[in-house]
Amino acid sequence: MVLAILDGVGKGAGDEADAVALARTPTLHRLSAPEVSTLLRAHGRAVGLPSDEDMGNSEVGHNALGSGKIHAQGAMLIGRALASGAIFESAAWQKVLERGQRGAVHFLGLLSDGNVHSHIDHLEALMTAAAKAGCRRLYLHALLDGRDVPPTSALTYVDRVERFLAELSAGGVTAKIASGGGRMVITMDRYEADWPMVARGWQTHVHGDGRRFPDTRTAVLTLRDEAPGITDQNLPPFVIADAAGPVAPIADGDAVVLWNFRGDRAVEISRAFDDDTLTTFDRGRRPDVFFAGMMEYDGDLHLPRSYLVEPPTIERTMGELLAATGVTQLAISETQKYGHVTYFWNGNKSGMFDPATETYVEIPSDNVPFDQRPWMKAAEITDRLIAELRTGRHRFVRVNYANGDMVGHTGSMQATILAVESVDLQLARLARAVEELHGILIVTADHGNADEMFQRDKAGAVAREAHTGIPLQKTSHTLNPVPFVIFDPAGGTTSSAAYELDRSRCEGAGLANVASTCLELLGYLPPEELLPSLLRFR
Repeated sequence: MVLAILDGVGKGAGDEADAVALARTPTLHRLSAPEVSTLLRAHGRAVGLPSDEDMGNSEVGHNALGSGKIHAQGAMLIGRALASGAIFESAAWQKVLERGQRGAVHFLGLLSDGNVHSHIDHLEALMTAAAKAGCRRLYLHALLDGRDVPPTSALTYVDRVERFLAELSAGGVTAKIASGGGRMVITMDRYEADWPMVARGWQTHVHGDGRRFPDTRTAVLTLRDEAPGITDQNLPPFVIADAAGPVAPIADGDAVVLWNFRGDRAVEISRAFDDDTLTTFDRGRRPDVFFAGMMEYDGDLHLPRSYLVEPPTIERTMGELLAATGVTQLAISETQKYGHVTYFWNGNKSGMFDPATETYVEIPSDNVPFDQRPWMKAAEITDRLIAELRTGRHRFVRVNYANGDMVGHTGSMQATILAVESVDLQLARLARAVEELHGILIVTADHGNADEMFQRDKAGAVAREAHTGIPLQKTSHTLNPVPFVIFDPAGGTTSSAAYELDRSRCEGAGLANVASTCLELLGYLPPEELLPSLLRFR
């Protein structure tokens, strides 16, 4: 059985904003016969987020797919810890205060309210608490978003946080932005796809080495003027400086708090601060700092060493259950999503449960802008996947095609249409191979993205620029459901099949229902703690 995750391919409105609907997808259309397909919830409370206004993301989506359960996720856990005050009672926070009462506290993270990697509310709560506890020098290293929020919305958050910092400064605290840059240019690399991003972030935040500006608003406006059409996520790094130089390089005796709660794009910068043996780039001067993450970002590697809030405990995932039963498994994707079918799928654990029965394959991603190569590595993934299937070694396979999400985040409609079509072409190859081998193919997604490429107004219509009528670009995920399709040519598509989709269970079902469904199709009785299967056997 093969579970194909079409990352970022949701079910949209089918209008001019919907790149999935605009793309030519004959394979997905052919497989999605009404009797073998449904839609699943992939956002909000269905994946452990605080409210149904919170869009899903790849982290929580793959946690839900892999575990078969709904766990309170980062945003919800942080919100609870702040509301109860538990975060301020942690040993890590007390050490931050100890350093901050003598030196400076530096807050590093994604400055937005996207609630995928971080939330500006969390930052302001932490800085307020530090100021009340006697920390007199507070500095912010702001990574600009434009990916989980509108593509050129940075100044909304910059202006808000500058007002907040001014209020702190009025109370006798030195509170300033010290450095920044776009999240896809510095600091927030993942899966070791582009360590130079982390190196640029290190030089910018730690050493104060970079292009200098008197304030962040000037930096953003200047960098935009120099590169018309650039979005916030791609803005070059910058350092805030005065006549004496950079306002706040990170120095011996300081504390650094990484306020992002999501793990994948926090691991490498955490290693840069915590790992004494790191050799992937020359760190130069390594200041003696106390470093704390918002959460533990990798439960196997225990990164970082210190963190403020315990992450969700995700036990007995589908991968673990199958490994314990001796079922052979294959996980495959390209670098950009490799950790999603391994680390996140396994409950935020980077290792295998049983190396004797598990095979993990990473296809190296190209290091080029995704809208310039929207087909990404879909063909290479499929080449290797079909070759692996023909060995007969693997009973359960999970594969992620990254195109719909990674290209969708660029905001380019035409590139995203090509991305979706590229995946559909490979899905056709995969379906033929599965049919030849008498297998079952399940197709789903982890969240929406490509299905809504333009912003909408309060009435739900496509939002447009006032003077030109051009639709406003959207680069974030969506609240749309995602497809769930079973392709079982040996007996799951006709009225005489041994099973069918249970429509009563499908009503309101989410990604966490997929694990039990897969286990039943593999011939196993799902454990009671998993959400129920979507099948009804005749």
